[in-house]
Amino acid sequence: MEKEEHMKISVIIGHPYSKSFNAALAEKTTETLKKRGHEVFFHDLYRENFNPVLSPEELAGQDGGDELVRIHRKEIKEADGIVLIHPEWWGQPPAVLKGWVDRVLVPGTAYETTMTENGSVTKGLLKAETVILFATSNTPAEREEGVLGDPLLHIWRDCTFSFCSKAVFDRIMFRVIETSTAGERKQWLEDAAGMLEKYF
Repeated sequence: MEKEEHMKISVIIGHPYSKSFNAALAEKTTETLKKRGHEVFFHDLYRENFNPVLSPEELAGQDGGDELVRIHRKEIKEADGIVLIHPEWWGQPPAVLKGWVDRVLVPGTAYETTMTENGSVTKGLLKAETVILFATSNTPAEREEGVLGDPLLHIWRDCTFSFCSKAVFDRIMFRVIETSTAGERKQWLEDAAGMLEKYF
């Protein structure tokens, strides 16, 4: 994919520890994107105390009055690309990221649904052309993919972004993070930068 000038990229990290490898990935991501001339909408969900709980008003399609949520919704609609960074826990992203999906990727922002004689028809509204996932895991690939059925791929590609965009989805799973060496982590950061440079 040819690099476009000045893209807007949303970078979302969900990890509670500021010295984690996830944090290093987020730093490498923002650094790489900015060096390539892109505008980065960066959000560390734990650092900004993002509230993952969907309110009754929001469930009913009303504005819940949360200014941070308004900012997230505005930026995700403007984003030409999205980068998600998080650990895999119990085959899922952390709860704060599930809450981010519930509160940010809402009707009118991420998709719209219309009723027809044959049922509902959903149209994705996100203009992002690429979604990148950088996830860390302590589960070996053979168990993750062969036994568990690759849950993160289904959650993000099939159940989330295929619903609200036509974006290309790609990812790197960094594993096994618990036993990784400093040398491996250094190379992983370069691998992440390489993927970013490929798409952005």
